[in-house]
Amino acid sequence: MRAAGTRVRLGGPIFLRSEYPAELAREHRRLGYSAAYCPNASVRDGDRIQAIQKAFASENVVIAEVGAWKNMLDPDATKRKQNLDYVIERCALAEAVGARCCVDIAGSYNADVWYGMNPKNLSKEFFDATVENCRHILDTVKPKRTRFTIEMMPWSLPDGPDAYLELIRAVARTTFGVHLDVCNVINSPRRFYNNGEVIRECFRKLGRWITSCHAKDLRWAPEFNVHFQEVVPGRGQLDYRAYLAELARLPVDAPLMLEHLKNAEEYDEGRAYILRVAAETGVAFA
Repeated sequence: MRAAGTRVRLGGPIFLRSEYPAELAREHRRLGYSAAYCPNASVRDGDRIQAIQKAFASENVVIAEVGAWKNMLDPDATKRKQNLDYVIERCALAEAVGARCCVDIAGSYNADVWYGMNPKNLSKEFFDATVENCRHILDTVKPKRTRFTIEMMPWSLPDGPDAYLELIRAVARTTFGVHLDVCNVINSPRRFYNNGEVIRECFRKLGRWITSCHAKDLRWAPEFNVHFQEVVPGRGQLDYRAYLAELARLPVDAPLMLEHLKNAEEYDEGRAYILRVAAETGVAFA
């Protein structure tokens, strides 16, 4: 089956050592990218923000996301407030630069690892605190162009599309969106074996809110307990045919961003694999 529809935007990290927005934007295009992680910038530096917007727009490269990556549920109250203030600043930067979204995870009650495991991470307390945090961020920033999003996680809420739907309804803000990392949803053998259907379910239930996505792959390491390893796209068993086909069916060109790879060579390999699968399935890139 060939998937006609929206042109998909592909992006990823670049390894050019430059702070000049025009050079950075051209490097993205040289690599075949039409989406980018936000270059280094501060919400207080209006001139640099304008330069980034102008340079990337001239190359038809969108800013896919501004990462926040702080624990909004840190057990330490002082750290938790500092982290939340940082996420608010990053969301404000996403709005200023015109990024598709600002992204974080909900956080964790783990005191040692900011994304780590804790039994309370699947609790009503966790859910209610996440709703409060998301509302606080959005009501403080009041974004018009960007969306605040969080990623699903294997051991924290939201841990699947139904849990994310519940969160969307509870947050009840039109500026709250979905950042989809399908590998994070694959947290059991059942989901691993049937990951193509899991991908389709995510898009079926969450597609209208999806703003940006992550690209990597999963390999099951043969041990006496379940251990999924993140690997370069093409080295694992994630159904990229399903992933790309669903992305192409979205009414918006939600970027697909390579992440968590070790070096430029691995990003080249992952990019080539995704482009090859896209060509085989009739998915076009912007």
